[in-house]
Amino acid sequence: MPPAKKRTRSYDSAKIRAAVLAQFGNAREAVTALGPEQLDGPTRLGEWTVRELAGHLTLALGSVARKLAEPEPATLELALLDWPAVTATAAATIDEDTRAIDTGDLPGLYARTAALFEERIAGAPDERLVPTRFGAMRLGDHLVTRLVELVVHTDDLSAATGVEIPYDRQALAACTRLLADALAVKAPGGAVEVRIPPFAVVQCVEGPRHTRGTPPNVVETDPLTWIRLATGRTEWAGELDGARVSASGERADLSGLLPLMA
Repeated sequence: MPPAKKRTRSYDSAKIRAAVLAQFGNAREAVTALGPEQLDGPTRLGEWTVRELAGHLTLALGSVARKLAEPEPATLELALLDWPAVTATAAATIDEDTRAIDTGDLPGLYARTAALFEERIAGAPDERLVPTRFGAMRLGDHLVTRLVELVVHTDDLSAATGVEIPYDRQALAACTRLLADALAVKAPGGAVEVRIPPFAVVQCVEGPRHTRGTPPNVVETDPLTWIRLATGRTEWAGELDGARVSASGERADLSGLLPLMA
């Protein structure tokens, strides 16, 4: 897939880098406090146990650290807004890589991963290209995708353990915004306004474009509900019935467009 020609939103590099470490730290604190029975428990991610999910979370930073040690690719192959749509193509490989992680010492694994990431990321410019599963990306863009991984899997971890894990505000904002922009890319247009306060508002879906006043088709929800819908953790009808999503207007049904990534 050729990289998108336009990036619709910019992200502050220093805030993104700080958010990656902050959200990884939140997950690390929660994981290291889990007992053996909790780690052996199930998750909503197929056959993965909590232990395997905890190991997978380290890939968000560990993969960046390892790729920064490799030669820089010659050509940009994947833009940020293309990333959500291609993630499902690597599901089998990701499962294999996750099961191969040695999770016998999770505190040590998390400590080593954070230290190596901080060492390798220091001084690396956002414009540097890094190889990924889906093609070469700008480092700055790739770090935004790492926030999506961290936020989504933090929510998976909370759901599996019942532990309320905090979200770094910048991490939650970046995840929400990227997935909202991905919807606008998948269904371009101006007929529906999707509001995810306080982080994002996008217009999407072909049809009459709204210009002023109250839009005729509006969807509104909170960030975590949006993230769960966009990643297939929950379904449109259930969130609508549970009043976690409000949708008004004949074009405001997004069920056929979700999820955006797996």
